[in-house]
Amino acid sequence: MKNWLARLFGGAAAAPGAATAVAASAAAAAASGAGAAIGAGDEDAAGAARRVLDAAFWRWLTQDVAGEPTDAARQRALDAVARLATAPGAAADMVPRVPEVIPRLLRSLRDEGVSSGELARQVARDPALLAETIREANSPFYRPASPVRSIDAAVMVLGQNGLRMLIARAAFRPVIGMRAGACANRVAPQVWRHSERCARVAGLLAPGLGADPFEAYLAGLMHDVGLVVAFRLFDRFLGTSGVPQDVAFAAAALDGARALSARIAQHWELPAPVAGAIVRAGRAGTRPLAEALGQADRLAKLRLLFDAGALGADDARLATLPAAQAHVFGRLGDDAA
Repeated sequence: MKNWLARLFGGAAAAPGAATAVAASAAAAAASGAGAAIGAGDEDAAGAARRVLDAAFWRWLTQDVAGEPTDAARQRALDAVARLATAPGAAADMVPRVPEVIPRLLRSLRDEGVSSGELARQVARDPALLAETIREANSPFYRPASPVRSIDAAVMVLGQNGLRMLIARAAFRPVIGMRAGACANRVAPQVWRHSERCARVAGLLAPGLGADPFEAYLAGLMHDVGLVVAFRLFDRFLGTSGVPQDVAFAAAALDGARALSARIAQHWELPAPVAGAIVRAGRAGTRPLAEALGQADRLAKLRLLFDAGALGADDARLATLPAAQAHVFGRLGDDAA
């Protein structure tokens, strides 16, 4: 998976300076993730609000695997996440490769001379991808005037950019949904639900923020890859004692997982801005792609908590959403994906 994503999504590996900056930021995030709880005075109001939301999301995510491991086990688990962020190749080896049909289709999507009919024929070679393409074309996100029943019609409805996003989602599903130990097995479906919603929202918000929609979508899918790796490590280091749900552990684990995601994105040679956006998402004064990803991550978490009944319709965080974000929040509720 390391090289084909960069070539086929049209990106390039980060320049040495950019790579160093992302690596330093990711290492700092991982190091803070392995440390103690964050004090009340260490963050601004926006950062504190993000931590509150992250803690609620973590409780929802880990509700079926919650436990109280010893302090030593907690620290070993967080240290393992931090160490792996410095060895992205080893981290990337902990997630699966993608089917060959995916890179072949993406090569065709970069070829302006390929017709929609040829794209349709390539999609039709994979029954699962064929079914997903038709289902996507009929989804509330595209709202076709009449039901789409053929692959040719589905490709026309989605367009090249929509098809690229669908193929990227198909590529990442086995990565995010990979199951290994008991803990990773239980949380995998919830992690995928967040990843998919985060990617959708990032792609929808990107144009209004001046970011590339497909890069934003890709960053949304990539955002949780490190979390998958982290839970596999928790299976190893926490065992049957379960995952802590307290705010300090949640903050440390999510920071460390985000650092892992950024470093794996670099190792896979994704478009250069993607890793930087993962590291900087949710921070004030970020670039458009990081801003789109930060907003998407927040909206996806709010939607999941709302749908789970953990967040009321009168919650101030929903009532104060800007119009564009409120619209996307509503669209997530319409989407059955």
